Amino acid sequence: MTVLHERPAGLPESDARGRVAELMGMREQAVAGPGEKATEAQHAKGKLTARERIELLLDPGSFNEVEQLRRHRATGFGLETKRPYTDGVITGWGTVEGRTVFVYAHDFRIFGGALGEAHATKIHKIMDMALAAGAPLVSLNDGAGARIQEGVSALAGYGGIFQRNTRASGVIPQISVMLGPCAGGAAYSPALTDFVFMVRGTSQMFITGPDVVRAVTGEEITQNGLGGADVHAETSGVCHFAYDDEETCLAEVRYLLSLLPSNNREMPPAVTGPDAVGGSCDALLDLVPVDGNRPYDMTKVIEEIVDDGDYLEVHERWARNIVCALARLDGHTVGIVANQPQTLAGVLDIGASEKAARFVQFCDAFNIPIVTLLDVPGFLPGVDQEHGGIIRHGAKLLYAYCNATVPRISLILRKAYGGAYIVMDSQSIGADLTYAWPTNEIAVMGAEGAANVIFRRQIAAAEDPEAMRARMVKEYKAELMHPYYAAERGLVDDVIDPAETREVLVSSLAMLRNKHADLPSRKHGNPPQ
Repeated sequence: MTVLHERPAGLPESDARGRVAELMGMREQAVAGPGEKATEAQHAKGKLTARERIELLLDPGSFNEVEQLRRHRATGFGLETKRPYTDGVITGWGTVEGRTVFVYAHDFRIFGGALGEAHATKIHKIMDMALAAGAPLVSLNDGAGARIQEGVSALAGYGGIFQRNTRASGVIPQISVMLGPCAGGAAYSPALTDFVFMVRGTSQMFITGPDVVRAVTGEEITQNGLGGADVHAETSGVCHFAYDDEETCLAEVRYLLSLLPSNNREMPPAVTGPDAVGGSCDALLDLVPVDGNRPYDMTKVIEEIVDDGDYLEVHERWARNIVCALARLDGHTVGIVANQPQTLAGVLDIGASEKAARFVQFCDAFNIPIVTLLDVPGFLPGVDQEHGGIIRHGAKLLYAYCNATVPRISLILRKAYGGAYIVMDSQSIGADLTYAWPTNEIAVMGAEGAANVIFRRQIAAAEDPEAMRARMVKEYKAELMHPYYAAERGLVDDVIDPAETREVLVSSLAMLRNKHADLPSRKHGNPPQ
């Protein structure tokens, strides 16, 4: 068996100073890792070491390591001669902006970051500590999967991680930062957490790698083409945030943590609002065209409403027809769900429904009020959508809103048609307050489509069908689609001046801050799949 440290010469075993010197030597070796050559190889790949990553994530000098001197006890295949300290994973806790955060980081320099029994036990322990302490957990993933030499013991280690991910879900924020490869069953731990960050070029996630894909299907593809950051950020939706380098990525993780509560029993941290509560949003009068067929960028509206115009968009590049973002209003964290007329006219489809549903569930789990900005012409029609299950996927968003007990405010900017209007947190499904701009149109469908259905016989029988259609469209708009139709029937609480939007939202959220609502007693619901 390899001896990894030597007792300092000239110091008797019974001497306390000698024992301390021996301890310091072991710690130095643990911190140094496998050597400079391995560190250089890590840097050559454009990647930081595990300890460098932890230093960027946590406040300076705040990291407290747990089980630094842990080593594996496996034998066979030469493992008994390779027993490095940490066993390839660094675990502990520190602070982010003064608040406690737990972290584990795979050290790719040791066994390629592969998970063995001791490695997994360290992760299990830190996850249990995070849950007991009620503090967020951040995993810095850079590992080659299960340690093959340890067989089923390594696989069981993953099972323990998955079980703890699930138990902690909705109790503490869990953030996965992908900084290297993550293949096979290991990819399911990030999938169980609240947010996944990736770095372009160096991080990949897939269940079966390119070699297996080639052997089974004959398809040729690279690791990044199969499971790189851009693929998961744009196509699969697995990745919530993608960045060009580790430094930017970890800085954004810190920013996200600053917006979140430590656990589900606390409110998100509040800061002093940078803007006056009554600040006018005059720019909103020009941002949103009255013509419902003209597109605009909903993120510009969000910038005008939130503190300092600053927000963190989740899943920015996936399902772009809906925007989900975390921001602050008067210093308090809010979740914003908004249709994006710039993409697919802001319709709801399968991807948008799934994206918004999970975001609503997250906000509800962690006491984050939800503000919904509506400009939605309906659900996306088409055979692909229907066969893809738009009914059950759209029901996920409906279920998430109906189940949410946090303060909920909806604001109708322009169009709100059909079932999509109901699903997007309408008053009828439990929104606490519903506001509308004078440009709003709430209806079963657009005026042209409605007129074609209701007056089809009159139009067909008319001498000039087009003139008759235009007249019927005008009549339908005048009767049912004027901005005050919903207000007259109590379906919106008020029609407001767009310039007063921020002031109205801030005062409404302040009133709702202590909202309390109970759900029926049950083990859990059975949401649509």
